[in-house]
Amino acid sequence: MKFSEYTIKNKEELFEEFFTDIEKGLSSQKAAIRRKRYGANTLEATSVTWFNILTRQFKSAFIYLLIAAAVLAFLLGNTFDGLMILLFVVINTVLGFYQEYKSEKALKYLKGLVVSQVKVLRSGKTHYLPANEIVPGDIIFLEVGDIVPADIRIIKEDNFYIDESSLTGESIHVKKSSEPLKNKEDQIYKAKNISFMGTTVSEGSATGIVIFTGKNTQIGKIAKLTVETVSKSGFEQHINKFSKFILILTLITLVAVFIAHFLIKGSEVSIPNLLLFSIALAVGVIPEALPLVTTFSLTQGALKLAKKKVVAKRLSAIEDLGSIEILCSDKTGTLTKNSLSVAEIFSKDEDRVLYYAALAGDLIGKKKTSNNSFDLAIFKKIGGENLLKAKKVSRLSENPFNPTRRRNSVMVEVNSENIIIVRGAHENILPYVDDMPKDYQEKIIAWVLEQGKKGRRVIAVASKNFQGNDYDVKDEERDLHFEGLISFSDPIKPSTKAAVNKAKKLGVKIKIITGDSAEVAGAVAYEVGIVKSSSEVVTGFDLEKMSYQEKISAIQNGIVFARVSPEQKYQIIEVLQKEHIVGYLGDGINDAPALKLANVAIVVDKASDVAREASDLILFQQDLKVIVDGIEEGRKTFVNTSKYIKATLSSNFGNFYAVAFASLLIDYLPMLPIQILLVNLLSDFPMISIATDNVDESEIEKPCKYNNSEIIMMATFLGIVSTVFDLLIFAIFFKSSPEVLRTNWFIESILTELALLFSIRTKVPFLKAKSKPSKIILTLTSLAAVSTIFVTFTSLGARSFGFTTPSLYSLMIIGIVIFGYFVSSEIVKVFYYKKQSESISS
Repeated sequence: MKFSEYTIKNKEELFEEFFTDIEKGLSSQKAAIRRKRYGANTLEATSVTWFNILTRQFKSAFIYLLIAAAVLAFLLGNTFDGLMILLFVVINTVLGFYQEYKSEKALKYLKGLVVSQVKVLRSGKTHYLPANEIVPGDIIFLEVGDIVPADIRIIKEDNFYIDESSLTGESIHVKKSSEPLKNKEDQIYKAKNISFMGTTVSEGSATGIVIFTGKNTQIGKIAKLTVETVSKSGFEQHINKFSKFILILTLITLVAVFIAHFLIKGSEVSIPNLLLFSIALAVGVIPEALPLVTTFSLTQGALKLAKKKVVAKRLSAIEDLGSIEILCSDKTGTLTKNSLSVAEIFSKDEDRVLYYAALAGDLIGKKKTSNNSFDLAIFKKIGGENLLKAKKVSRLSENPFNPTRRRNSVMVEVNSENIIIVRGAHENILPYVDDMPKDYQEKIIAWVLEQGKKGRRVIAVASKNFQGNDYDVKDEERDLHFEGLISFSDPIKPSTKAAVNKAKKLGVKIKIITGDSAEVAGAVAYEVGIVKSSSEVVTGFDLEKMSYQEKISAIQNGIVFARVSPEQKYQIIEVLQKEHIVGYLGDGINDAPALKLANVAIVVDKASDVAREASDLILFQQDLKVIVDGIEEGRKTFVNTSKYIKATLSSNFGNFYAVAFASLLIDYLPMLPIQILLVNLLSDFPMISIATDNVDESEIEKPCKYNNSEIIMMATFLGIVSTVFDLLIFAIFFKSSPEVLRTNWFIESILTELALLFSIRTKVPFLKAKSKPSKIILTLTSLAAVSTIFVTFTSLGARSFGFTTPSLYSLMIIGIVIFGYFVSSEIVKVFYYKKQSESISS
C-alpha cells in the first residue's frame, strides 16, 4: 500500500487497520509479531563482510608490485623466488586482514552504542525504545529536534512543523495537520498529514501512528539517501597526498638507477634481474603498512575513548580531536551538574507561581515522563498534593519551547476557565505584561541581576484568562498578568576546575556559547576559572550592534558569549574557524547548524536527534573532563601515527639509496630481491605495534597539526644517517663473498630500523624520555630481532634466502655499527628538534 492511501483515512479507520488505539497502543506481543513480519526498522545498506575486507587487501600498489615481481620470477625460471614472493603476499594479506577485521568489529561495537531513542506507547505505557524496534501500528510522540524514525500518519498535533528538505529539497518548513485529506495525495509535499522518515521536527509536537518502517518508507525507496557519506579528516587528506609523493619520488629514483646501470655497466646488465631488483627496492621503500597502522591507531584510540564514555561516529574524528585549538561549549550540564533545584522565588504568591509553572511543564496532561530539568526541579519543590492536583488539570493546547521565542506556553482548564500560562526567559515575557508599574519592573530586573551574579538561572511566569479553545503565538504576546520569577541553582561539577586547568596545559582555549543570561554565564565562567571577571561577557545583542570588523575582534578575543541565537552560534564558529581548529559541544536543535560547521562536532547521548545526526563524537558522560581527556587521547593517536611515518621513511629511504648506490659499484646485487622483501616484512611487523606506544607529555602539550615539511626534513636527515651506516657495512664487507655481504647487510638493515624506532618515539634523548616503550613494542621488536639473527643460522635461511652463517666477528662489527647508528640518530634528532624549537620561539 502507498502512503497516499493513508492521507484520506480518519483516526478510527487507522486504529482499526493496525489493531491499536490512542490509549494503550500496541501490546508487546503484537509488536514482537510485527517485528518478525516487517523486520527491523533500518534502511537496507551494504554491510562490510569478511570477504569485502579480504578483497580490499589486494587493492593496493604494493600488492600489485609484489605480484608483478612473482610473475617476473616465474618467467625467469626462478620458481622458488616466485613462490616466496607469493608467500610474502599471503603473509601481508593475512596481517592486514586480521587487523582490519578487528577494527571493523570494533567499529560495529561503537556504532551499536549510538542508537536513536523513540517515545513509544506500548501496552498503555510510554517507553523510550531504540528506533530500529518500532513497527507499523506503533503510537509514537514527536517533539522539536526529533528526526522522524518512520513514515507516520499524524493523529494529533500542536503547531507541528516539519523540515522535509532531506526528501524534497524544499527549505521552507511545512505545517502538518492531523485531519484526513479530501483526496488522496501521492506527492510528498502535498501529504499534509504524513511525516516521513528522515525528516526533522522544527517546531511543535505531534502524536502519530507508524504506517511504514525500514525499506518500505519513502526514504527507503530512494537509493541515493541510503549511501553514507564518509568524511575525511585533514590528517587523512595529508596522508593520501604524502603517499602519492613517496610513490612518485620512488619511481623517479628507480628510473635514475635503471639508467645509471646502463651507463655504467652497459651490456653486462641483466634487464630481467635488474627489473626484479628494482621492484623489490620499490616494495622495500613504500610505507605499505601506513593504511594499516593508521586504521589500527584510530581504532585503538576509539576503543580507549569508548572506555571513557566517548563514542566516535566518524573514526577519523579521533585525530581531529587532537587538533582542537578552541573548544566551544554550552555551560549546561558540561561545566555544571545539570541538576537544577529551586533556589528562590520572587512573587506575591509563591505557591501560585510554582503551581502555574508546573502546569506549563512537560509532564502535565501527557502520557510520558519528563527529562526537562526545570520541570523536575519544580515538581520536586511543589510535591505532594499540589503535584497530584496539577497532573489532573486538563491541557487544551500548547506552544512548545522555541529557541527563538525562548519561552513555551500552554492553555489549561482550571475551575471551568481557560487560562494561558507562559513560561520562559524574563526578557521574552515582561514586554507583554500589561500595566506593570515602573518601580516594580525595576525591582524585578534587580532581582534577576542578583540571581545571575550567584550563577542562578531564572524563568518568568505569566498568565491570562482566554475565551476559546485554541490560541496562537500572538495571543501570548499581549495582556499578560505577571505571576512571578523562579531562580534555579545548578552547582559546578567537582571535576570541572581540574578539567579547565588541564585544557590550559594542553593549549586548548575554552569558550562558552550559551543562551543563558550574561550574569549566569559570567558567574559560572568566573567560578571555574575561564575568565578573571564575571563581567567579561559578550551578548548576542552586543554582537548585533557591532560592525563587521568589531564583531570579528570580539569573537576572536571573547571567552563567554551569552543570549546568543542559533544563527549567532553559527557565525561565532565560522569566524573562529578562519584561524583555528574548532570543536563544538551542543545538544539541541538550535546547535545543529554550528555542529555541522565545526571541525569536530560533539554532542551528549541525550541530545536531540538532529544534533546527534550532525555529530562526530557522542558523550555518554556529560562532563568537560571527558572531552579534555578525549583531546589528549586524540593527540596520542596523532603522535603515534606520525612516529610510524618518520621511522619507516627514514630507515626505508636510507636503505633504499644505499642499496641502489652499492649496486652500481659491484658486479652482483648487494641484496637479493627476496632478502629485501624479508627485510621489509620483519621490520614492518613490529612497526604496527607503534599504535600502542606511550607518549611523552611534552608531545601533547599543543594541538597537533600535520606538517609535511617537518616529516620530510626529519626523514631526510635521519635517512642520510641510515645511508651512511648502510654504506659503512658495505665498505667493511664488500670484499667478502656476496653471501657474507648480503647476510650482514640484511641483519644490519633490520636491527638499525628497530633501533631507530626507540630513538624516534620521543623528541628528547632516549635516556631522558619520561614515557617508556609499550610492552607490545618491546615484545615484537625483540621477536623481530631474534628472528632476524636466527634465520641466518638455519638451513632454511641458506637454502631459501641465500644467507650464510655469520661469524662472531661479523656480529660484533654489526653490533658496533648499530650502536654508532643509534647514537648518531639521537644526536641528529636532538639537534633537529632544538633548532626547530629555536626557530618557532624566534
